[in-house]
Amino acid sequence: MKRVAIVTGASSGIGAATARRLAGEGFHVLAAARRTDRLVELVAEITATGGSATAVSCDVTSDESVAGLARAAQQAGAPVTVLVNNAGGARGLDPVESGAVGDWQWMYDVNVLGTLRVTQALLPMLEASGAGTIVVVSSTAGFTVYEGGGGYTAAKHAQTAIAGTLRLELCGRPVRVIEIDPGMVKTDEFSLTRFGGDVERAEAVYAGVAEPLLAEDVADCIAWCATRPQHVNVDRLVVRPLAQAAQHKVHRTG
Repeated sequence: MKRVAIVTGASSGIGAATARRLAGEGFHVLAAARRTDRLVELVAEITATGGSATAVSCDVTSDESVAGLARAAQQAGAPVTVLVNNAGGARGLDPVESGAVGDWQWMYDVNVLGTLRVTQALLPMLEASGAGTIVVVSSTAGFTVYEGGGGYTAAKHAQTAIAGTLRLELCGRPVRVIEIDPGMVKTDEFSLTRFGGDVERAEAVYAGVAEPLLAEDVADCIAWCATRPQHVNVDRLVVRPLAQAAQHKVHRTG
């Protein structure tokens, strides 16, 4: 019987790469996101390569939508053992004094409350499996602040706090909590979303960086952590490209 892994934010970037990777590890993946058309394409790709996956339309900012994801998980016909809370994102790079409240609210709702909603909905199934794993995809922004990043770093700090608190609260129960903190990752959409579709500003983030992380690099870390023996809990895995020594220290050429 295949185990079930659930990946939120699976329509692109790290989420899509993680869905592919976990399917390759033998999981039946419930790929969840708002953009169902992309999920259908992803599932077709996974199936064509011998994997197993199902597309589930889910908006993590909606209680009703997350309840639908939980119903899909209950109907999967196999133990739900892995949840990857990947849905998230950034909007804006404005200082605190002029940051848009709407941007901050969106980042908190998606990154923090989205993680809360989905975890609460799926935790009973993860525990019932007897070998559950919750992965929280946070960021190096979850422990380091930087100018213009107040809204995003606040949200990621809060997401990191959820992971740490949950690990304490679940101690003694058969569910481990793993936090993945990527640094500079170049995906198709993260920076575009942050800068409202401004391609020039988005590309400038990675200018001169020979090899930023790719979504597949982070998916590899997630899959490795999630497939360790159940008694092994990787509390926090920080992963950056070689060119990035710290949040403010990035080697650029040219």
